[in-house]
Amino acid sequence: MVWIRGRCTRLLGRHRRALASITSLATCSGCDQVAAGFAPPRPMPMPMPPDYRPDPRIRALQEGFFDAVKAATFPEHLLRFRNQRWATRVGLGDLTDDAWVQHFTRFEPLPGNLEQPLALRYHGHQFGVYNPALGDGRGFLFAQLRDAGASPQDPERDRLLDLGTKGSGRTPWSRGGDGRLTLKGGVREVLATEMLEALGVYTSKTFSLVETGESLYRGDEPSPTRSSVLVRLSHSHIRFGSFQRHAHLGHVDRLGALLDFAVEHYLPGARERSGPLPLAFLHEVTLRAAALCASLMTAGFVHGVLNTDNMNITGECFDYGPYRFLPTLDPTFTAAYFDHEGLYAFGRQPRTFVWNLARLAEALTPLCPDTALAPALREFQPAFLEAMRQGFLRRLGVASNGADDDAALLDAADAFLQESQIGYDRFFFDWYGGLSSTARARQSPEARTYAGTHATQLQRALERHAPTHPERLEAPYFQGSAPCSLLIDEIESIWQGIAERDDWSAFHAKVDQIRAFGALMSG
Repeated sequence: MVWIRGRCTRLLGRHRRALASITSLATCSGCDQVAAGFAPPRPMPMPMPPDYRPDPRIRALQEGFFDAVKAATFPEHLLRFRNQRWATRVGLGDLTDDAWVQHFTRFEPLPGNLEQPLALRYHGHQFGVYNPALGDGRGFLFAQLRDAGASPQDPERDRLLDLGTKGSGRTPWSRGGDGRLTLKGGVREVLATEMLEALGVYTSKTFSLVETGESLYRGDEPSPTRSSVLVRLSHSHIRFGSFQRHAHLGHVDRLGALLDFAVEHYLPGARERSGPLPLAFLHEVTLRAAALCASLMTAGFVHGVLNTDNMNITGECFDYGPYRFLPTLDPTFTAAYFDHEGLYAFGRQPRTFVWNLARLAEALTPLCPDTALAPALREFQPAFLEAMRQGFLRRLGVASNGADDDAALLDAADAFLQESQIGYDRFFFDWYGGLSSTARARQSPEARTYAGTHATQLQRALERHAPTHPERLEAPYFQGSAPCSLLIDEIESIWQGIAERDDWSAFHAKVDQIRAFGALMSG
């Protein structure tokens, strides 16, 4: 897509110059708090399934990285969502609902895991402004465990995973907040993570959602509103802002310890690269960030708050707030009502990723000269464009026909989507498999648009691309009349049923629909 390639090139040039001019980082004294001590994990009181493999490695970091905290006490514990698929994968699928609530609302420690929850410390740039007062303000790291994988050959097998919370109470980093999560916010996050997973985005998984029986007051929701605690399963909670904190405070030893920890447990491929470890680490993070950014763009997803404290070093998307999915392709489309300047608009997400990576590079300069780090940032653009090419073809269900024809198809689709303003999800639904879906497209509500002059170049480009999974077109999904999507009006309708009638049927039906769609597209 031409507008993306041009912006990436200009932005990378600016950040190479900015990185080369870095000479020092501001420091702050008196900002640290000493982490409370915590006991070793309890011995396992009962046999657990072999797929449950606790591994609380975070304890190795010790002082300066987290604070031991206690969960809030809640008046009610109504289990609204448990992710049985992922619970089974990490060996927790056999928990009864009562045991589930005991662990994931009352936060009784899991066997062999962390004895106390840990609120992690970090800083970050929020809408371009550095904030040294951040940290886990309404959540904590509850447990760490190993991924059993979907099969013994699964490349994700043995990943170190975190169980972290949202809405579990106040911490030293709550900054005057109540430490709670609204039930609507929890419902929205369940839907976001399910949809993104179905679309092939590397995302955290919503593991649990429990309604907790409190009345909350928020400026962006009709109040009082209902409360909840969410547990997410994530591949690390180490953020770009985790490194920024120690660099900002001048704690070079801690910065180095965090780097070693991150490489050992999350990015071991950095050890296989030549050159200084900070450079190798930045290479790995950059490639993962490029892949994530491309998948978000292909999914038509606007995160809304791509601050450096919301960027995970593993290239996993997490921490969902005022997100939106695109109704139609519009580079200026924003998700957050408070993003008045459109800083995190859809079309600006690639430049935001580059900007955030440059801030991570700045944080690493106490460990490695800035000039040595610059080559890693230059890897973003080619990696992003290649991931965009592959992701777009995959979502459209067509095979590559060489770089030139692939680029022509992406540009033709981009022009068609912007000129016609048909639904973003509708386009991929109607033309899945390329020209194999011509008859289906003629039955679409957008049939007139496809017969118009806007579509001529698109169809010529599609002629050069064969379908990759023509058998999928026989599935009930593609025999239906509408794509699986998650636009704001549907989310609000689902929430309205819950808020007004405590009717969860539309919510569960939507999760089932999304999962069926995801199974088809990944099968």
